[in-house]
Amino acid sequence: MSIKEISEAMEKDSVFFGIREAVKNAKKLVNVFIAKDTRDETVEKLESAGIEFVVLKPKAELAKELNLDFECEVFSIKK
Repeated sequence: MSIKEISEAMEKDSVFFGIREAVKNAKKLVNVFIAKDTRDETVEKLESAGIEFVVLKPKAELAKELNLDFECEVFSIKK
């Protein structure tokens, strides 16, 4: 379900990629998803910012399923 959400948000141009964007836009977010192999410091930054998240598949699998030409640890969906 969550990969579908990210894909739909990408089509609507309402997704942020990366930890920096998630923290900067924390009040504008509906959902945050992270890769299973996200670095510990990234998880700590999200937790310290009070952002709840759902853990998904590893970065490589997410990039393949979302048809991205890059790997990303954090996907945030805007309101």
